[in-house]
Amino acid sequence: MKKYNFNAGPSILSTEILKEAAKAVQNLEGSGLSILEISHRSPAFTAIIQEAQELVLELTGLQGKGYRVLFLQGGASLQFLMVAQNLMHTKAAYLNTGRWSSSAMQEAQLFGEVIEVASSADKNFTYIPTDYSIAEDIDYFHCTSNNTVAGTQIKEFPTLQSPLVCDMSSDIFSRVLDYSKFGLIYAGAQKNLGPAGTTLVMIKESILGEVNRQIPTMLDYKTHLAKNSVFNTPSVYAIYVSLLTLRALKEQGGIAAIEEKNKKKATLFYQALDALPAFEGIVEAAARSLMNITFKLTDSSRQEEFDTTWQKAGFVGLKGHRSVGGYRASLYNAQPLENVERLIDLLNKF
Repeated sequence: MKKYNFNAGPSILSTEILKEAAKAVQNLEGSGLSILEISHRSPAFTAIIQEAQELVLELTGLQGKGYRVLFLQGGASLQFLMVAQNLMHTKAAYLNTGRWSSSAMQEAQLFGEVIEVASSADKNFTYIPTDYSIAEDIDYFHCTSNNTVAGTQIKEFPTLQSPLVCDMSSDIFSRVLDYSKFGLIYAGAQKNLGPAGTTLVMIKESILGEVNRQIPTMLDYKTHLAKNSVFNTPSVYAIYVSLLTLRALKEQGGIAAIEEKNKKKATLFYQALDALPAFEGIVEAAARSLMNITFKLTDSSRQEEFDTTWQKAGFVGLKGHRSVGGYRASLYNAQPLENVERLIDLLNKF
Protein backbone atom coordinates (compact mmCIF):
# COMPACT_ATOMS: atom_id res chain seq x y z
CA MET A 1 0.00 0.00 0.00
CA LYS A 2 1.30 3.45 -0.93
CA LYS A 3 1.92 5.48 2.21
CA TYR A 4 0.67 9.01 2.83
CA ASN A 5 4.03 10.75 2.89
CA PHE A 6 4.26 13.86 5.09
CA ASN A 7 8.02 13.70 5.61
CA ALA A 8 9.82 17.03 5.97
CA GLY A 9 12.66 15.90 3.73
CA PRO A 10 13.63 13.99 1.75
CA SER A 11 10.00 14.39 0.94
CA ILE A 12 7.17 13.51 -1.39
CA LEU A 13 7.48 13.53 -5.19
CA SER A 14 4.49 13.32 -7.47
CA THR A 15 3.50 9.93 -8.89
CA GLU A 16 3.92 11.19 -12.45
CA ILE A 17 7.47 12.37 -11.83
CA LEU A 18 8.39 9.12 -10.09
CA LYS A 19 7.17 7.22 -13.14
CA GLU A 20 9.17 9.38 -15.55
CA ALA A 21 12.24 9.15 -13.34
CA ALA A 22 11.90 5.36 -13.19
CA LYS A 23 11.73 5.14 -17.00
CA ALA A 24 14.93 7.17 -17.28
CA VAL A 25 16.74 4.73 -15.00
CA GLN A 26 16.12 2.09 -17.65
CA ASN A 27 16.37 4.21 -20.78
CA LEU A 28 16.81 7.99 -20.91
CA GLU A 29 14.42 9.29 -23.58
CA GLY A 30 15.30 6.60 -26.08
CA SER A 31 19.07 7.04 -25.78
CA GLY A 32 19.72 3.39 -25.00
CA LEU A 33 21.43 4.41 -21.75
CA SER A 34 20.25 4.85 -18.20
CA ILE A 35 20.29 8.34 -16.70
CA LEU A 36 22.62 6.74 -14.13
CA GLU A 37 25.12 5.84 -16.87
CA ILE A 38 25.44 8.95 -19.01
CA SER A 39 28.47 11.23 -18.85
CA HIS A 40 28.01 14.56 -17.13
CA ARG A 41 29.77 16.11 -20.12
CA SER A 42 27.62 14.39 -22.73
CA PRO A 43 25.25 16.33 -25.02
CA ALA A 44 22.34 14.56 -23.30
CA PHE A 45 23.21 15.89 -19.86
CA THR A 46 24.21 19.31 -21.18
CA ALA A 47 20.69 19.62 -22.59
CA ILE A 48 19.20 18.53 -19.23
CA ILE A 49 21.08 21.02 -17.08
CA GLN A 50 20.64 23.90 -19.51
CA GLU A 51 16.88 23.35 -19.70
CA ALA A 52 16.69 23.16 -15.90
CA GLN A 53 18.63 26.41 -15.54
CA GLU A 54 16.46 28.19 -18.10
CA LEU A 55 13.27 27.00 -16.41
CA VAL A 56 14.47 28.26 -13.01
CA LEU A 57 15.05 31.73 -14.46
CA GLU A 58 11.77 31.67 -16.39
CA LEU A 59 9.63 30.57 -13.44
CA THR A 60 11.17 33.14 -11.10
CA GLY A 61 11.08 35.99 -13.62
CA LEU A 62 14.86 36.44 -13.51
CA GLN A 63 15.65 35.98 -17.20
CA GLY A 64 17.79 38.79 -18.57
CA LYS A 65 18.44 40.29 -15.13
CA GLY A 66 22.03 39.19 -14.60
CA TYR A 67 21.32 35.99 -12.67
CA ARG A 68 22.95 32.59 -13.13
CA VAL A 69 21.78 29.19 -11.92
CA LEU A 70 24.00 26.53 -10.40
CA PHE A 71 23.33 22.96 -9.29
CA LEU A 72 25.90 22.14 -6.61
CA GLN A 73 26.52 19.46 -4.00
CA GLY A 74 26.89 19.54 -0.23
CA GLY A 75 23.32 20.56 0.54
CA ALA A 76 22.25 23.88 2.04
CA SER A 77 24.74 23.18 4.84
CA LEU A 78 27.67 23.75 2.48
CA GLN A 79 26.05 27.00 1.32
CA PHE A 80 26.21 28.28 4.90
CA LEU A 81 29.97 28.66 4.51
CA MET A 82 30.16 29.26 0.73
CA VAL A 83 27.94 32.34 1.07
CA ALA A 84 30.16 33.84 3.76
CA GLN A 85 33.41 32.88 2.09
CA ASN A 86 32.39 34.41 -1.24
CA LEU A 87 30.50 37.49 -0.03
CA MET A 88 31.75 38.59 3.39
CA HIS A 89 34.46 41.26 3.54
CA THR A 90 34.22 42.08 7.23
CA LYS A 91 30.66 41.72 8.55
CA ALA A 92 27.20 40.44 7.64
CA ALA A 93 23.76 40.59 9.25
CA TYR A 94 21.66 37.52 10.03
CA LEU A 95 18.04 37.04 11.06
CA ASN A 96 17.92 34.04 13.40
CA THR A 97 14.62 32.19 13.01
CA GLY A 98 15.57 28.59 13.67
CA ARG A 99 18.02 25.75 13.60
CA TRP A 100 19.21 26.31 10.05
CA SER A 101 19.74 30.04 10.33
CA SER A 102 21.63 29.40 13.58
CA SER A 103 23.87 26.94 11.74
CA ALA A 104 24.44 29.44 8.93
CA MET A 105 25.50 32.06 11.48
CA GLN A 106 27.93 29.64 13.09
CA GLU A 107 29.69 28.96 9.79
CA ALA A 108 29.78 32.65 8.83
CA GLN A 109 31.63 33.53 12.04
CA LEU A 110 34.70 31.84 10.54
CA PHE A 111 34.97 34.63 7.96
CA GLY A 112 34.08 37.83 9.78
CA GLU A 113 31.70 39.53 12.17
CA VAL A 114 28.15 38.18 12.32
CA ILE A 115 25.50 40.63 13.49
CA GLU A 116 22.33 38.99 14.76
CA VAL A 117 19.71 41.63 13.95
CA ALA A 118 16.94 39.69 15.69
CA SER A 119 16.14 36.22 17.00
CA SER A 120 13.07 34.21 17.95
CA ALA A 121 15.09 31.77 20.06
CA ASP A 122 13.49 33.16 23.22
CA LYS A 123 10.26 31.34 22.31
CA ASN A 124 11.84 28.29 20.67
CA PHE A 125 11.52 29.91 17.22
CA THR A 126 7.72 29.91 17.23
CA TYR A 127 7.47 33.38 15.66
CA ILE A 128 9.19 35.55 13.05
CA PRO A 129 10.80 38.74 14.39
CA THR A 130 9.66 41.86 12.52
CA ASP A 131 10.89 44.75 14.67
CA TYR A 132 14.55 45.03 13.69
CA SER A 133 16.86 47.29 11.72
CA ILE A 134 19.66 46.43 9.32
CA ALA A 135 22.81 48.57 9.11
CA GLU A 136 23.77 49.94 5.71
CA ASP A 137 27.45 49.03 5.94
CA ILE A 138 27.02 45.26 5.96
CA ASP A 139 28.29 42.99 3.18
CA TYR A 140 24.98 41.10 2.97
CA PHE A 141 21.86 40.21 4.94
CA HIS A 142 20.94 36.54 5.37
CA CYS A 143 17.58 35.02 6.26
CA THR A 144 15.85 31.64 6.08
CA SER A 145 12.47 31.96 4.38
CA ASN A 146 10.83 28.92 5.96
CA ASN A 147 11.65 27.23 9.26
CA THR A 148 11.10 23.54 8.56
CA VAL A 149 11.61 22.53 12.18
CA ALA A 150 9.24 24.91 13.99
CA GLY A 151 6.86 25.62 11.12
CA THR A 152 7.24 29.37 10.58
CA GLN A 153 7.59 31.35 7.36
CA ILE A 154 8.73 34.87 6.53
CA LYS A 155 5.89 36.78 4.86
CA GLU A 156 7.75 39.95 3.80
CA PHE A 157 11.40 40.53 2.91
CA PRO A 158 13.34 43.79 3.32
CA THR A 159 14.55 45.91 0.42
CA LEU A 160 18.26 46.60 0.84
CA GLN A 161 21.24 48.20 -0.84
CA SER A 162 23.38 45.28 0.29
CA PRO A 163 22.79 41.82 -1.21
CA LEU A 164 19.84 39.93 0.29
CA VAL A 165 20.72 36.25 0.71
CA CYS A 166 18.07 33.65 1.47
CA ASP A 167 17.96 29.96 2.28
CA MET A 168 14.74 28.80 0.59
CA SER A 169 15.33 25.08 0.95
CA SER A 170 11.85 24.23 2.21
CA ASP A 171 9.65 26.66 0.28
CA ILE A 172 11.38 27.26 -3.04
CA PHE A 173 8.88 27.68 -5.92
CA SER A 174 5.94 27.51 -3.50
CA ARG A 175 4.77 31.13 -3.68
CA VAL A 176 5.07 34.24 -5.80
CA LEU A 177 7.92 36.53 -4.74
CA ASP A 178 9.89 39.37 -6.25
CA TYR A 179 12.97 37.21 -6.73
CA SER A 180 14.93 40.18 -8.10
CA LYS A 181 15.13 41.50 -4.51
CA PHE A 182 17.61 38.73 -3.72
CA GLY A 183 21.28 38.70 -4.57
CA LEU A 184 21.58 34.99 -3.86
CA ILE A 185 19.07 32.23 -3.17
CA TYR A 186 19.99 28.67 -2.29
CA ALA A 187 17.84 25.60 -1.71
CA GLY A 188 18.50 21.94 -1.08
CA ALA A 189 16.43 20.05 -3.65
CA GLN A 190 15.11 17.32 -1.36
CA LYS A 191 12.14 19.20 0.08
CA ASN A 192 10.34 20.92 -2.78
CA LEU A 193 12.26 20.29 -6.00
CA GLY A 194 13.70 16.79 -6.34
CA PRO A 195 15.65 14.05 -4.55
CA ALA A 196 18.55 14.62 -2.19
CA GLY A 197 21.92 15.17 -3.81
CA THR A 198 21.81 18.57 -5.49
CA THR A 199 21.44 22.14 -4.27
CA LEU A 200 19.98 24.93 -6.35
CA VAL A 201 21.78 28.29 -6.28
CA MET A 202 20.45 31.41 -8.02
CA ILE A 203 23.00 34.19 -7.93
CA LYS A 204 23.31 37.70 -9.31
CA GLU A 205 26.71 37.47 -10.92
CA SER A 206 27.62 41.11 -10.23
CA ILE A 207 27.83 40.54 -6.44
CA LEU A 208 30.82 38.20 -6.83
CA GLY A 209 34.54 38.97 -6.97
CA GLU A 210 34.59 41.61 -4.25
CA VAL A 211 36.33 39.80 -1.38
CA ASN A 212 40.12 39.85 -1.02
CA ARG A 213 40.61 36.39 0.47
CA GLN A 214 41.75 33.42 -1.57
CA ILE A 215 38.83 31.03 -1.95
CA PRO A 216 39.44 27.28 -2.38
CA THR A 217 38.64 26.22 -5.92
CA MET A 218 35.66 24.00 -5.08
CA LEU A 219 34.14 26.63 -2.78
CA ASP A 220 34.35 29.52 -5.24
CA TYR A 221 31.08 30.30 -7.02
CA LYS A 222 33.06 31.65 -9.97
CA THR A 223 34.63 28.22 -10.47
CA HIS A 224 31.23 26.61 -10.91
CA LEU A 225 29.84 29.45 -13.01
CA ALA A 226 32.77 29.17 -15.41
CA LYS A 227 32.11 25.45 -15.84
CA ASN A 228 28.31 25.67 -15.73
CA SER A 229 28.02 23.39 -12.67
CA VAL A 230 30.16 20.62 -14.18
CA PHE A 231 33.59 21.56 -12.80
CA ASN A 232 33.36 18.17 -11.12
CA THR A 233 30.80 15.40 -11.59
CA PRO A 234 27.43 16.76 -10.44
CA SER A 235 24.47 14.77 -9.13
CA VAL A 236 23.17 13.86 -12.58
CA TYR A 237 20.10 11.94 -11.49
CA ALA A 238 19.00 14.50 -8.88
CA ILE A 239 19.31 17.28 -11.47
CA TYR A 240 17.29 15.28 -13.99
CA VAL A 241 14.45 14.69 -11.52
CA SER A 242 14.57 18.39 -10.60
CA LEU A 243 14.13 19.15 -14.30
CA LEU A 244 11.04 16.93 -14.38
CA THR A 245 9.66 18.88 -11.42
CA LEU A 246 10.36 22.22 -13.10
CA ARG A 247 8.66 21.07 -16.30
CA ALA A 248 5.61 19.97 -14.35
CA LEU A 249 5.50 23.26 -12.46
CA LYS A 250 5.45 25.19 -15.72
CA GLU A 251 2.74 22.94 -17.17
CA GLN A 252 0.58 23.51 -14.08
CA GLY A 253 0.66 27.27 -14.61
CA GLY A 254 3.85 28.25 -12.84
CA ILE A 255 4.45 29.48 -9.32
CA ALA A 256 1.25 31.54 -9.12
CA ALA A 257 -0.86 28.46 -9.81
CA ILE A 258 0.96 26.26 -7.32
CA GLU A 259 0.73 28.97 -4.67
CA GLU A 260 -3.07 28.89 -4.91
CA LYS A 261 -3.03 25.13 -4.38
CA ASN A 262 -0.65 25.48 -1.44
CA LYS A 263 -2.82 28.14 0.18
CA LYS A 264 -5.89 25.93 -0.19
CA LYS A 265 -4.19 22.93 1.42
CA ALA A 266 -2.75 24.93 4.31
CA THR A 267 -5.97 26.86 4.94
CA LEU A 268 -8.00 23.66 5.15
CA PHE A 269 -5.53 22.12 7.55
CA TYR A 270 -5.21 25.14 9.83
CA GLN A 271 -9.00 25.57 9.93
CA ALA A 272 -9.39 21.94 10.99
CA LEU A 273 -6.59 22.26 13.54
CA ASP A 274 -8.13 25.35 15.12
CA ALA A 275 -11.57 23.74 15.32
CA LEU A 276 -10.51 20.51 17.02
CA PRO A 277 -10.17 20.59 20.83
CA ALA A 278 -7.80 17.61 20.83
CA PHE A 279 -5.10 19.53 18.92
CA GLU A 280 -3.44 22.94 18.91
CA GLY A 281 -0.93 24.70 16.69
CA ILE A 282 2.57 25.33 17.98
CA VAL A 283 3.59 28.61 16.29
CA GLU A 284 2.05 32.07 16.32
CA ALA A 285 -0.73 32.44 13.75
CA ALA A 286 0.93 35.35 11.94
CA ALA A 287 4.03 33.26 11.23
CA ARG A 288 2.35 30.02 10.15
CA SER A 289 4.07 28.22 7.30
CA LEU A 290 2.29 27.02 4.17
CA MET A 291 4.81 24.20 3.89
CA ASN A 292 5.33 22.75 7.38
CA ILE A 293 2.43 22.73 9.82
CA THR A 294 3.39 21.93 13.41
CA PHE A 295 0.85 20.94 16.07
CA LYS A 296 0.48 19.00 19.30
CA LEU A 297 -2.09 17.18 21.39
CA THR A 298 -3.83 19.20 24.09
CA ASP A 299 -3.74 16.04 26.21
CA SER A 300 -0.23 14.59 25.96
CA SER A 301 -1.34 11.38 27.67
CA ARG A 302 -3.03 10.38 24.39
CA GLN A 303 0.22 10.43 22.40
CA GLU A 304 0.61 6.65 22.17
CA GLU A 305 -3.02 6.31 21.09
CA PHE A 306 -2.66 8.96 18.38
CA ASP A 307 0.67 7.58 17.14
CA THR A 308 -0.87 4.14 16.74
CA THR A 309 -3.84 5.66 14.92
CA TRP A 310 -1.94 7.53 12.21
CA GLN A 311 0.68 4.84 11.71
CA LYS A 312 -1.96 2.12 11.23
CA ALA A 313 -3.76 4.38 8.75
CA GLY A 314 -0.68 4.47 6.51
CA PHE A 315 0.70 7.91 7.33
CA VAL A 316 4.44 8.54 7.64
CA GLY A 317 6.56 11.52 8.61
CA LEU A 318 4.16 13.12 11.09
CA LYS A 319 6.45 13.01 14.12
CA GLY A 320 7.69 16.49 15.02
CA HIS A 321 11.35 17.44 15.21
CA ARG A 322 12.93 16.45 18.51
CA SER A 323 13.61 20.11 19.42
CA VAL A 324 9.91 20.98 19.08
CA GLY A 325 8.02 17.76 19.79
CA GLY A 326 4.44 17.17 18.78
CA TYR A 327 3.68 16.61 15.12
CA ARG A 328 4.50 18.10 11.73
CA ALA A 329 2.67 17.79 8.42
CA SER A 330 4.71 18.90 5.41
CA LEU A 331 2.50 20.19 2.59
CA TYR A 332 5.08 20.72 -0.13
CA ASN A 333 4.14 21.41 -3.76
CA ALA A 334 3.88 17.70 -4.56
CA GLN A 335 1.58 16.93 -1.64
CA PRO A 336 -1.86 16.15 -3.14
CA LEU A 337 -4.92 17.85 -1.70
CA GLU A 338 -6.43 14.37 -1.28
CA ASN A 339 -3.70 13.38 1.17
CA VAL A 340 -4.29 16.51 3.21
CA GLU A 341 -8.02 15.80 3.28
CA ARG A 342 -7.33 12.23 4.46
CA LEU A 343 -5.16 13.55 7.28
CA ILE A 344 -7.83 16.06 8.30
CA ASP A 345 -10.38 13.23 8.32
CA LEU A 346 -8.11 11.19 10.57
CA LEU A 347 -7.76 14.11 13.00
CA ASN A 348 -11.53 14.56 13.05
CA LYS A 349 -12.15 10.89 13.78
CA PHE A 350 -9.54 10.85 16.52
